[in-house]
Amino acid sequence: MRIVVYPHDLGIGGSQLNAIELAAAVRALGHEVLVFGRPGALVARIEACGLEFVEAPAPGKRPSPSVARALAHLVRDRGIDLVHGYEWPPILEGVLSMTMGREAAVVGTVMSMSVPTFIPRSIELVVGTEEIGAAERTAGRRRVHVLEPPVDLGHNEIASDPGVEAFRARFGLDGSRLVVVSVARFAHELKLEGTLTAIRSVGEVGRDSSEGELSPVSLVLVGDGPARAEIEAAASEANARHGDGTVVITGQLDDPRPAYAAADVALGMGGSALRALAYGKPLIVQGERGFWRTLTPESLAGFLWTGWYGIGDGAEGGGGAFRDALRPLLADPARRRELGEFGLRTVRERFSLERAAGLQLEVYLQALEGRGSGSAVLSESVALARYARYYGEKRALRALGRERLDDFNSRPVTARNRDRGA
Repeated sequence: MRIVVYPHDLGIGGSQLNAIELAAAVRALGHEVLVFGRPGALVARIEACGLEFVEAPAPGKRPSPSVARALAHLVRDRGIDLVHGYEWPPILEGVLSMTMGREAAVVGTVMSMSVPTFIPRSIELVVGTEEIGAAERTAGRRRVHVLEPPVDLGHNEIASDPGVEAFRARFGLDGSRLVVVSVARFAHELKLEGTLTAIRSVGEVGRDSSEGELSPVSLVLVGDGPARAEIEAAASEANARHGDGTVVITGQLDDPRPAYAAADVALGMGGSALRALAYGKPLIVQGERGFWRTLTPESLAGFLWTGWYGIGDGAEGGGGAFRDALRPLLADPARRRELGEFGLRTVRERFSLERAAGLQLEVYLQALEGRGSGSAVLSESVALARYARYYGEKRALRALGRERLDDFNSRPVTARNRDRGA
């Protein structure tokens, strides 16, 4: 099988990293796979995986006819059987490209926290959580599959030395404080509320604690993005109040493995949370509306349903929830070790890249079998009408100054179900 994998972006991020690592794993099963997209930091990862990279033209407005034409030419010239788009712009451009030349099957993956209604129902769609899959089936989508974000356990290997001592020296982590690490994009949607809560609360963790005297803590934030100014301002305030080193911002690291390995406790959501587990670290899952919950044998089932995310009772309670989750782990090295070992077993048994590649291949085979179905034209016409409505509403919100930059992470399925009492 000849496959084009098309991530929505090649900057550092979970969806696109999953796309690249799964592409390499599918190639290892004996298929020809190349990656199509705009150049970014993850081109280095593509090359490290031994994959061919084909540069896409600059898109302009999405979906982009020029990108679709380039994709159509690639499909024709290379005899491509299947195009796999990650997130809605590449999915729509993949569908559009099929009207311009040689027809290939199209598969879409949406790792956002909800699925756009304008994704055609004629394609095989992959989502990242059981809850989102159930919501899509309830909405009438039949071709939907759940593939939880996998972890490349060869690349993220607890037994390797990814440069921890150099990382500690670079960022002033001298061993006098326990290290709590978060690797995440500094985005306004989904993550900013929790990140600011952690910054404002971490210096208070040792105060009024029933656990007794606790070691001081460094909260290490690895990432960059549009919310960086707010995060840096909060970090400066925390360091002024509680001492330098309370919050450390590293910026974006093309290779964050030393940060995961240096952690005593990890914070995270989604794929970043799972990668932390590969290093044997106890994990506190971050969500929204004040949600913080430690991964334990008792909480695992909930995360397997909602994904590595959750909705709390309100942002105002987030500081208390954060401190209540973190304090017992800081106070008890044996508990940290126990939960780290549990997380490592979980990720090895359920989230390996090899297992995910086999499931991905099954989806590809179904897409090839269903290519050219009679309902496709109707499905894609309906999807186009829904996209036109979405685009009109987005332009109206932009004119009012109320546009959301990350629409489908701003309306998570988990939050909608919680609000409905599901």
